[in-house]
Amino acid sequence: MGIEDDFYATIKLKSGEEIFSKVAASEEVDKTLLIVSNPVIVKEIKGKLNNVVGYKVEPWLKTTKDDMFILNLDNVLTMSESTDIEMIMMYQEYIRTNDSSDVPYSKLSREMGYISTVDDAKEILEKLYKKT
Repeated sequence: MGIEDDFYATIKLKSGEEIFSKVAASEEVDKTLLIVSNPVIVKEIKGKLNNVVGYKVEPWLKTTKDDMFILNLDNVLTMSESTDIEMIMMYQEYIRTNDSSDVPYSKLSREMGYISTVDDAKEILEKLYKKT
């Protein structure tokens, strides 16, 4: 039982999804689990005019800020370790530019707009509605 060294891989799930991620395999008592870090979907984009090919990288799960997921190997159709330097660099750049932990949060201030309680806002909106 233990976790193997991390590696980059493309994983095809039985659901049909294809993800690229940094992966570590974990051997448990009765099953093998994959720990995927920052999984992404990579889509090929072709230009209409001059057939230029580019890639769009987006998060695998869009409604969560979690960056690590556990997959049961039973849900994996196939997996291929990646040594493609361009793909790995594109993935790393995406992770670096989308790291939300470095984003400073601003304090609310009056310069940003109106600050009020729900009751005050409700009262103001009702007055506006009655005027029209």
